[in-house]
Amino acid sequence: MKQENITIVASGKGGVGKTWFSITFAHALAKMDRKVLLVDGDLGLANVDIQLGLMPTSDLGAYARGTKTLREIAYSYKDGGFDVIPGCSGSGTLSSMPPKSLQKLKTDIQEIAQDYDHVILDLGAGIGGTVRTLSEVASHTLLVVTEDPTSLTDAYAFIKVLNKDSKKSVPEIVVNMAESVQKGERTYETLLKACENFLKKSPPLAGLIRKDNHVRDSIRNQSPILIRFPSSEAAQDVGKMAKAGSF
Repeated sequence: MKQENITIVASGKGGVGKTWFSITFAHALAKMDRKVLLVDGDLGLANVDIQLGLMPTSDLGAYARGTKTLREIAYSYKDGGFDVIPGCSGSGTLSSMPPKSLQKLKTDIQEIAQDYDHVILDLGAGIGGTVRTLSEVASHTLLVVTEDPTSLTDAYAFIKVLNKDSKKSVPEIVVNMAESVQKGERTYETLLKACENFLKKSPPLAGLIRKDNHVRDSIRNQSPILIRFPSSEAAQDVGKMAKAGSF
């Protein structure tokens, strides 16, 4: 069963800024006095903790081994005002979780979501079985794309796979690293046209994020952009999206 307060962040391919967006989006919601949980669901290639400069004492690896519950590994990121469930980078156990274990993780995410106003679930790139299973918990899907042709091709494939299951909602599109608002809109329109022509679906635009060198600096310094450069264009664009969305 889907839950209204869970939003998944996905991408057809890596390298589009999905995890950075997940962090910044969760932070923006927290700044609106919401109780927010960010779950690093990129099983096997997790890096939310790295981008935030966290040193968690436990992570999803302990959950997978059955030694910790999700509540026990939730980490309070006080600088951002939200909680984080860290992933476990490089863990073959997590990246190849059997279906029964994935179903349990899905159920446990839904259960802990009752403690929060918003849960942001940062999934791995692509549309593999793990991503498809975990995506079933959410009522909202934000699909991050860039103007790169391979990003658009893979995003279309992601939407096509979801379209085969009528129970899954059409994702909302986040255009990241747009050279300008106009170019970002053209990127979205290219994807929209393909979806309308071949899938008979019209994924809405959630928002555009302008290309901003402050993003790279904030990642390099392991400091959220809403703390390090709160007035930057990218920070403003994500904040605007959080305020405008029906989350």
